[in-house]
Amino acid sequence: MATWSNMGTQDANSPLMEQLIFFHDHTLMILTMITILVSYMMGTVFFNKLINRYLLEGQTIELIWTILPAFTLIFIALPSLHILYLMDEINNPTVTIKSIGHQWYWSYEYSDFNNVEFDSYMKPINDLEPSDFRLLDVDNRAVLPMNTQIRILVTAADVLHSWTIPSLGIKIDGTPGRLNQGSIMINRPGLMFGQCSEICG
Repeated sequence: MATWSNMGTQDANSPLMEQLIFFHDHTLMILTMITILVSYMMGTVFFNKLINRYLLEGQTIELIWTILPAFTLIFIALPSLHILYLMDEINNPTVTIKSIGHQWYWSYEYSDFNNVEFDSYMKPINDLEPSDFRLLDVDNRAVLPMNTQIRILVTAADVLHSWTIPSLGIKIDGTPGRLNQGSIMINRPGLMFGQCSEICG
């Protein structure tokens, strides 16, 4: 989970989140190279005394500075599309969980089992144990298996919600009257926190 002075992303707990972190680093390197190159060129333009009164056109340099950004965008777009399709992929799920967003709490239904459903409320500050996290811990935690394909179905009962677990790289909107689905696979055991990341009602 996120900690104080944490400047990067949370540690990945799923293969999808690992891919998202790799893509983030890849794109950041491209942006860093562009920033350095443009800063260097602007610095040379500001501080040199070179002039050419007869330079009216330069088709070669115009061709270069049109093609280079196009190639740069391709290097960003291809991995982005790859991850986008990976996020939509639903491999044969072993477990299906339905998550229903209500104002200030979530309801969970384990569809593969009979009568396994519960509400998950945020713990009041007065009930917190010393090891609990304020505004994150709940009274009933959803328990998910590791190294298993899990399908999560998200909807809402009242207003817009968003079911999010950053360390798993998943964020699904819950809309009243609509069922959205996503797929997760957890790499390692642990306690993962998420918050509703929608400005509700």
